Amino acid sequence: MASMVSSGPALAEGLPRPPWWLVLLQGIASLIIGLLLLTETGVTVFYLVVFLGVYWLISGIFDLVSLFVDRRHWGWKVFSGVIGIVAGLVIVRHPVWSAVLVPVTLVWILAFIGILIGVTHIIRAFTGGGWGSAILGIVSLLFGVILAFRPLESLVVLVLLVSVWAVVGGAVAIVVSFLMLSKSNKSERETPAASGQAQPLPNP
Repeated sequence: MASMVSSGPALAEGLPRPPWWLVLLQGIASLIIGLLLLTETGVTVFYLVVFLGVYWLISGIFDLVSLFVDRRHWGWKVFSGVIGIVAGLVIVRHPVWSAVLVPVTLVWILAFIGILIGVTHIIRAFTGGGWGSAILGIVSLLFGVILAFRPLESLVVLVLLVSVWAVVGGAVAIVVSFLMLSKSNKSERETPAASGQAQPLPNP
């Protein structure tokens, strides 16, 4: 047991870290998308949905092509490939309609999840979960109902939250990337100094 616990940090330290410039690029992209969502919401959502459609189309094609190389999980690959191609073609051929339908569909999915979670917590409260589970269930249920019956208003709030999250996350990623660069430069300066130190002679 002790060896398993002690191996946890070692495994975490052994994981490859992304380079600082990749974190910087991700932060800049997130910051730009967040600012565009705040200032040019309609146009940005339109292009993001079109990009999503192209991605689904290409991903679906690759899923079907991969069947000729690897037939494992062929049923799932056929399903995901066909769904991806159909959804991608629909979005690419009807971008304006899809720019409204896709975000609204996302709101309806969140509404369904919220209602489902709320009902589950309420049932758990009646079976011994306590008042805390009941309160969480009621809040989640109300949240889901509001999303379901006010999808357009909820979509505006959702886009606002996503844009703020993108701006904050992008700014944090940019700061982290420069901290990673500073740490990398510091370790590079210390490594030659450490390697240049004279090794002690063995005792006779």
